[in-house]
Amino acid sequence: MGTERCSIARALAYILFLSILVVSTLSVTYEDCEATRCSRSGPNISYPFFVAGSGQELCGYPGFKVRCEGGEIMYGSFPIRSISYEKQSFRLATRYMNDTGCFVPRPNTYYHYNLFQKSSSQYYLKFFYGCTDTFSTDLPQSRLNCTSDQLNYTFVLLTHGEELAVPKDGDYNSSSRIPVELKEGIPNPTINSVDYRELLKDGFALDWTLLTNKGCAKCIHSGGRCGRSKDRDFVCHCSDGSSRENCDAGKGNSLLKKGAIVTSLCGACAVAMILAYLCKKRFCNKKSMVPWSKKMNGFDIFEVAFENDGMSIPRRYSYAEIKRMTNSFKEKLGQGGYGSVYKGNLPNGRLVAVKILSTLRGNDEEFINEVNSIRRTSHVNIVNLLGFCFHKSKRALVYEFMANGSLEKFIYEDNYSKLGHCHLGWDTLYQISLGIAQGLEYLHRGCNSRILHFDIKPHNILLDENYHPKISDFGLAKICHQDESTISLFGARGTAGFIAPEVFCRNIGGISHKSDVYSFGMTVLEMVGGRKNIVAGVDRTSEAFFPHLIHKRLELQEELGLQNIVNEGDREKARKMIIVSLWCIQTNPSNRPMMSEVVDKLRGSVDCLQVPPKPYLSSPSISLPTSSMSMTV
Repeated sequence: MGTERCSIARALAYILFLSILVVSTLSVTYEDCEATRCSRSGPNISYPFFVAGSGQELCGYPGFKVRCEGGEIMYGSFPIRSISYEKQSFRLATRYMNDTGCFVPRPNTYYHYNLFQKSSSQYYLKFFYGCTDTFSTDLPQSRLNCTSDQLNYTFVLLTHGEELAVPKDGDYNSSSRIPVELKEGIPNPTINSVDYRELLKDGFALDWTLLTNKGCAKCIHSGGRCGRSKDRDFVCHCSDGSSRENCDAGKGNSLLKKGAIVTSLCGACAVAMILAYLCKKRFCNKKSMVPWSKKMNGFDIFEVAFENDGMSIPRRYSYAEIKRMTNSFKEKLGQGGYGSVYKGNLPNGRLVAVKILSTLRGNDEEFINEVNSIRRTSHVNIVNLLGFCFHKSKRALVYEFMANGSLEKFIYEDNYSKLGHCHLGWDTLYQISLGIAQGLEYLHRGCNSRILHFDIKPHNILLDENYHPKISDFGLAKICHQDESTISLFGARGTAGFIAPEVFCRNIGGISHKSDVYSFGMTVLEMVGGRKNIVAGVDRTSEAFFPHLIHKRLELQEELGLQNIVNEGDREKARKMIIVSLWCIQTNPSNRPMMSEVVDKLRGSVDCLQVPPKPYLSSPSISLPTSSMSMTV
């Protein structure tokens, strides 16, 4: 009986505590949303901006969180110099390290670029820190002698955002990409034709466009202050304590009603907590009964993880916005085990692809992992995440639109007649394989944190209108700090046919970035062969296993038997892709090249490539058992 009373008291206290929390979050008032400043001379902070930790979260819009630091308004790593609410634009500057009289931005400098529109005059300064003296890229760069350590240097180059800036010689520790604006009249600008210090001083401007802009303008005109609630994207907070679309209509006594509700709930909650305390003292064991000791939900963990590493969260859309941008999910682009992808439009007319997740696993682990991984990237061969939706049981990811969809539609001969297209051509296939390799090289070496993808396959390679490839689907990715040697990996992950053998057989070797190299090799071999490498129900050591078949023909110097080879250039590209791929799928991970070496081999001459030993194992064609293993990075 005592235990039953205790359970009832706990449940009542928990329910009433949650109720009081809900009411308190809905009780943001007109006074709470008053504009504020970080300093007397600084700009006003009001909707859509809000100051972190000020209790004004519902007075702003998600993604517009700022903080006050040393009298400055900080957005990410950038101080805000001015805000024009009328033009919906604000200007950011750049902080420097200036120990030796050299202007260099701090590493890990970032801003929430997916949320805003940039001008056509916006360029980027790409900084590489801790470089060797031999460091160089294919683009013009300048060396900055900004450190006392003469063995490490900082290099800077200027790009328009799309140019690849992958090192071809030397090495570096970290990098950052800083937006800048160029004045008109500078033809073909490079880092050698402009003063990068002046560009950093001038800063750059960003414009915002929100679906709530018109509503906010009406709210302010009616004497209200703009904000939102937990279940509505926009509300107008009025001086009488009510919250509605604007303050000109529907005035009432909502403040009195709200106060009565809060008072009643406070009294009930106090009674329940006293009852629970007495019950615990007499009947209960000493386990905690306080409801706020429960674990945070997935999105709470999500936000905390982002804040802890000093990076902002990509734009968060409401489910209503997702429905509007997809026209109620009118045009489906594709479907998979994760859910469906729909075509959509942003308010500015930009096309997007919206992935609606239908299966949630591991307390949103894959969803959170995908956003957490891809937000760290900025590369021409990595798909661009524009935002996400996390609403009750609804999960969605908003990506840039890729006109030609996934690679798998274009490489299998069985699809040619079904989809009405022909072989892409060997030059296009070669450029696609090189682009994938460059994207993986960036994930393994170009980010401040190493990212292991663990699910490279044709389905996860997207093609734009010019058939340029972009790596997508980071749900299984693993983030590793560069200085870590091992990371625990629970359970084998990946897709049958592309999983490296060490992932499901620990005796072969340690799990590392070489596992992605294996998956890349299997992907390129399917591009070459125009068919699945593994055929269900067929012995994988037989001639039906394409990697073994093509390796045998290379050893015997036989004709490769590939289709649509029309000239010697096609033959060389196909042979280069095959030899490099066979090196990538070597059974022992130590025998596989790094992705930087793969890029060099694909760019080099086919005459310099040696045929590797025959790969003896392939990934399993059956489901994998769950296991715990150590990953070497």
